[in-house]
Amino acid sequence: MNRYLQTILVLAGCGMTSVAWSADPSNEYGVAKKDIARLTQPQFSPYAGRNFPTKVLWGDTHLHTAVSVDAGTINRIGQEDAFRFARGEEITTTGGLRAKLSRPLDWLVIADHAEMYGLMPQLLTGDPEILSTKMGRRWYDMLMSGNTDNSFAAAMEIVDSLSKKEAPIKNDKAVRKAWEAYTALADRYNEPGRFSAIIGFEYTTMGGYNLHRNVLFRGNAAAANRMTPFSQFDSQNPEDLWKRLDRFQKETGAEVLAIPHNGNLSNGRMFTVETFDGKPLTRDIAELRARMEPLAEVTQIKGDGEAHPMLSPNDEFADYETWDRSNLNGTEAKKPEMLKYEYAREALKTGLLLEQKLGVNPFKFGMIGSTDAHTSLAAVEEENFFGKHSLVEPNAHRWEHVVIEAPDPKFTVKGWQQAASGYAAVWATENTREAIFDAMKRKETYATTGSRMTVRFFGGWSFTAEDTDTRLPAGVGYAKGVPMGGDLRQAPAGKAPTFLVAAMKDPYSGNLDRIQIVKGWLGKDGKTQEKVYDVVWSGARKPGADGKLPPVGNTVNVAKATWSNSIGSPELIATWKDPDFDAKLSAFYYVRVIEIPTPRWTAYEAVRFNIKMPKEVPMTTQERAYTSPIWYTPGG
Repeated sequence: MNRYLQTILVLAGCGMTSVAWSADPSNEYGVAKKDIARLTQPQFSPYAGRNFPTKVLWGDTHLHTAVSVDAGTINRIGQEDAFRFARGEEITTTGGLRAKLSRPLDWLVIADHAEMYGLMPQLLTGDPEILSTKMGRRWYDMLMSGNTDNSFAAAMEIVDSLSKKEAPIKNDKAVRKAWEAYTALADRYNEPGRFSAIIGFEYTTMGGYNLHRNVLFRGNAAAANRMTPFSQFDSQNPEDLWKRLDRFQKETGAEVLAIPHNGNLSNGRMFTVETFDGKPLTRDIAELRARMEPLAEVTQIKGDGEAHPMLSPNDEFADYETWDRSNLNGTEAKKPEMLKYEYAREALKTGLLLEQKLGVNPFKFGMIGSTDAHTSLAAVEEENFFGKHSLVEPNAHRWEHVVIEAPDPKFTVKGWQQAASGYAAVWATENTREAIFDAMKRKETYATTGSRMTVRFFGGWSFTAEDTDTRLPAGVGYAKGVPMGGDLRQAPAGKAPTFLVAAMKDPYSGNLDRIQIVKGWLGKDGKTQEKVYDVVWSGARKPGADGKLPPVGNTVNVAKATWSNSIGSPELIATWKDPDFDAKLSAFYYVRVIEIPTPRWTAYEAVRFNIKMPKEVPMTTQERAYTSPIWYTPGG
């Protein structure tokens, strides 16, 4: 059948029976220009012909199972049960509890550690490949001795080995076997249209300084099996990881990306302006990082990494689930000068400086949240939180259990300090590996601290108040601007950027308090600046003399771990024009959505086990979302 006849039949099937045709060479289908014009006009159904992303898909890029060396010393839940749980099935945890999500996730990355990938299951089953090594035999004998002290000592030795430069067990055959078993499992659980099992692993370098990355593949097992997980035993330099992944793409045609972890425990190393070796950052390395790391994880169980109160003293919401006393393992105290190289907002500002200096912005990243759970459970709802590792599953004392034991007790982290966070939201055209990966590459993503609110953010030059009348903000958003993750180029003469923001509450969580736009820019003096604007909010509140909006209120009943949605709004939408715009200055804008106060996971735990916690333990939270920025570049 020729293309012209196909077109006639398709149009006829749509009720378009009076189609004329023409031999006009500019029309490859042979359909008259006047009919093309008519057919491209808005039709009766506002949903016909849409080609922009319409689905917000929820997932986690950062989940560990028993296959990870550190998790596997105590976690007995494997990769298959992790997929089953994420898909909405009920499973039994390591501690013997029954667990299930309130709603299935749409996609998941099991990102087990690359270092000695798959060691623990192989060790515990007496795999000959592992027992043939000196340390494998030692650890196996200690674990199987029946002596609790021996088993604990073996577990500590295994975890400690991750901070060494050399692998205590180097067996490429065993790693390949475990990796291929995982990629085959991911292919089996991948169900386009329902659930995407995205293949990935974690590169875990500089243990105590948390320079870790999750590596994600766009394709299936056949593509991912063309390499094995790159580990810190290959190189502790993240620049070598980027080079390896870049070479992999060029050699295979497959696509891959890396996502740096929350930088709040890196003690100034995650978003540094130097190379790994302490030399001035070069354009080549900056370009490589920008190309390989389009996203950054800004919230997870080990604290929030969007902003810090010392860096943003005028932002009353900057001090949220803050971990800022030391590095990851508590071996180095935090110094104030380290903070600016750890938090996402400050890194975005630093990126503007580096772009002016190098001609490229290495920190032009979008935002996501993820869990970093080592329990095999992507469960971070406040009332359904299963913690960082399998020893801190729900029980009457986990709030006081040690999560991270530091050499100096003042840096030890207790259970109550864990944040029930976060998830990654992706705007995609369909639920497939490819569509989700492509959305990540174009940074059309946002982070949440665990709730599943729906957020849209568009920037352009001509949004007006009338654009908020629509029930389809994406329609006008894509038509008149760019979405989160996009770029605004040189401003039209006399124009300031306008933005369309819209948010709808998670039906299982709190109403919305407000939508804010966070702006960062490079001033005329060459210094970075920031400002947080309240764009739209619930109720009849008005900003005070200091320009601050009064708090929304608090309906939380801590004693019962309940709240009322009698305050706040189920949805908010507005347009906003930058009142302080200078067309000559580089800038970025991102949205932060704040919910009303709701019970924190500790409040649910106190009620569940009828216990009383000290006053230092927070009992309420205000869940939030952070979108990827929209950047403005003068002359771009």
